[in-house]
Amino acid sequence: MDEKTFGRLLREARQRALFTLERLAEVSGVSVRAISDMERGQSLPRQATLRELMDPLGLDEDERRRLVRASTRSTRQVPRQLPPDLAVFRGREEALTAVHAITSQVAARCGQVVIAAVGGMAGVGKTTLAVHWAHQVAKHFPDGQLYVNLRGFENSGRPLDPGEALAGFLGALGVPSSDIPRGTEERSALFREQAASRQLIVVLDNARDADQARPLLPAAPGCLTILTSRSRLSALATAEGASLISLDVWTQPEAVAALAARIGAKRCRAEPEDAARLVELCGHLPLAIAVVGAQLSAEPRMSLRLAARELAEARLDTLSAGDRRADVRAVFSWSYRALTPDTARFFRYLALHPGSVVSAEAAASLAGAEMTVARRHLGELTSASLLSRDADGRYMLHDLVRAYGTELAEQEQDDRSAAETRLLDYLRHNAHAANHFLDTRRGIEPTEPPVPGAVRVAIGNREEALDWFGQEEPTVAAALRSLDDPRLLRHRMHLTLDWQTYFAVMGRWAEEMTIQRIGLDVALVLDDPVAVTRNCAGLASALAQTGHVDEADEQVDLILRQLHRLSPAERAFAERSVGWVRSRQERYTEALDHSARALALFRTLGDSGAVGRELNAVGSYRAMLGDHRAAVASCEEAIPLLRESGNRRDEAATWDSLGYARHCLGDLDAAIADYRTSLRLYEEVLDPYNQAEVFDHLAAVQLERGGHAQARESWIRAADLLKAIDSPRAAQVRAKAESPPQP
Repeated sequence: MDEKTFGRLLREARQRALFTLERLAEVSGVSVRAISDMERGQSLPRQATLRELMDPLGLDEDERRRLVRASTRSTRQVPRQLPPDLAVFRGREEALTAVHAITSQVAARCGQVVIAAVGGMAGVGKTTLAVHWAHQVAKHFPDGQLYVNLRGFENSGRPLDPGEALAGFLGALGVPSSDIPRGTEERSALFREQAASRQLIVVLDNARDADQARPLLPAAPGCLTILTSRSRLSALATAEGASLISLDVWTQPEAVAALAARIGAKRCRAEPEDAARLVELCGHLPLAIAVVGAQLSAEPRMSLRLAARELAEARLDTLSAGDRRADVRAVFSWSYRALTPDTARFFRYLALHPGSVVSAEAAASLAGAEMTVARRHLGELTSASLLSRDADGRYMLHDLVRAYGTELAEQEQDDRSAAETRLLDYLRHNAHAANHFLDTRRGIEPTEPPVPGAVRVAIGNREEALDWFGQEEPTVAAALRSLDDPRLLRHRMHLTLDWQTYFAVMGRWAEEMTIQRIGLDVALVLDDPVAVTRNCAGLASALAQTGHVDEADEQVDLILRQLHRLSPAERAFAERSVGWVRSRQERYTEALDHSARALALFRTLGDSGAVGRELNAVGSYRAMLGDHRAAVASCEEAIPLLRESGNRRDEAATWDSLGYARHCLGDLDAAIADYRTSLRLYEEVLDPYNQAEVFDHLAAVQLERGGHAQARESWIRAADLLKAIDSPRAAQVRAKAESPPQP
């Protein structure tokens, strides 16, 4: 944020409260001049001053959070999301002249919102032009570049939801996941707020229509928005003033120049008529020429005359379309037939991937191939221009290439169900393995090993686990959304359960709610009480974490209706989950009742680690009810059990609970010692969020003992930890350091 954004938010809040500057100064104790400077974007308040301003304005929690975030002086994240520029970009002189004239409007600070929509048929080079343009002018937009493929024309018929795209943009701009609203409209408003003070390039690729693109427009004069679509998007020109750029196929000179850039000018000069014939057979379509150029580069001794004759023969392929300009199947078939049989098979299976980007491991799983073999196939397909790479090194198929590959898979009667099963098993079993480095809670063990061909990834630590989850998150979202074969229902249900931990650990509550709702719907169809309970627990947790505690009641009721159908172990998990939700709702008596029932069940199961975890929960709820001595007794019983089971994270939580109970009993020295033990354990297990929470608790005890300097240091440590993980609580905790509360 910057001063202008904060000033606007403060002024709007004051006006909603019907306060004049003088009245706000009177009730807050902040001078009229200081408030005026803030509203005019001349300064930002100290956190203590901010509280004095917010308290009399009657702000709700969301409004307070936005003001706190806007007042925080922080280093901005600069996203770099553009795909690589094409080194052999040629032609498009007229279009480039037009787009650079559009860019000059931003440079001139004309105050207009600058939007350009590049339209044209599939394969005509819209994305290539948009990315090339963005790379050329990126230096004029120092706050970075955002890019998203909106998948407007995928075979699945399911374009990317604008809300999902907005979540990616907001995360790239540094907004903590826990601070991203659930609704698309609210996300769009927050995105516009974030972009208002930035100079960004926003590339919205492959938009279905204006309605899909509109929520993603930054609407800021300092930003350049570039859209591509097969639709003309005239509605954006009418309502938003977008400049429309229509791309047609290349002229013959442009097409020959592009072919020469790929295979060498000398080769084209040696056979000029055949070079012209080749690009004519490609319909002068950039995508087709790229594929032919890649094939000829791989065959440096092939004459262009022979290539033209073979391509002409390929036009008799039964897949050929009627419109010669749109007939790229013939070009693809010519390139496809040049592949080795194994690579051709790999290509067909790769086309079955449900998302827009695919990792090497996911591709190998789809095809049931060893990784070394898969990488060789991927290299061959990339060289043939049937694949490209994104900014993160994952592989992308143009949607025309994907459609062609899917048709071939159907013709060859490839086993689509087996490929999708391998993909889901790859995503599930590796998630299950990665979860061991993220959480210590018991998950649902797979009853069967992964099917043959599903790749197993070597994951050795927490960082590698998080990297793998981040790499495959787009694939999981696409798989859950698109793979609707009834035979895969149980696989999809299990997948939602194995990805719970990642979204919870990362605080990705909006994403967790999405997948848990999918999993819950499937579990209800399959009438699986365990999966119903687990998905309800995850959904209720995410709702409670985002402040929607009342909405969690529906999930709690559904959990309670399953109890009689559950095994003792699952019933214990269910009671524990309900207790946690009730605690978030501050219904501590109910929380204690459910937790006590869970504890009794865990004791009968002989699971010492689970008993230790639940003893801590019982102790925590007792402390909140004021029974501090009983809380100490529960926590002291828990610690040796947790230590024996190796559960350091829950042991750290238990020392924190002990510290709180002893603080309430007035035993300040013991409380400080407990908190320091908790801090050490949380540091060992790399849990900065809970470490910050304990520093906050420790500071309160230090302040009560009169150690103002020590308390301030603890709050600063807490704020630094929270800021490092983009937690919205960082500003709130730093405010305590700047203006400590009274003990």
